[in-house]
Amino acid sequence: MKVGPAATPTALEPFSTRHATGMRNVMNRMDPGGEAKLKYGTPDFQVVKTGAFVRCAVTGDAIPLDLLKYWSVERQEAYRDAEAVFEREKQVRAGKA
Repeated sequence: MKVGPAATPTALEPFSTRHATGMRNVMNRMDPGGEAKLKYGTPDFQVVKTGAFVRCAVTGDAIPLDLLKYWSVERQEAYRDAEAVFEREKQVRAGKA
């Protein structure tokens, strides 16, 4: 069985194609692209202003767009994780947001 060059890395090729692609994705999350502006919908969002991240409405943390999973369509805000969503709901119900 003959193996093609893409399947066998050489000494001059330290990373496989798959590894290099994965590294590129990680690197893109760290690019200084600035803060994006989004219009949150169901089940997706639309990019209004290009950027690399949005801010969590509760914590202020930067959330890379490719990791954004939680947002409110009604309030048009993003959240870092489920815990931040729960915290915002408590604030809203208490009349603090």
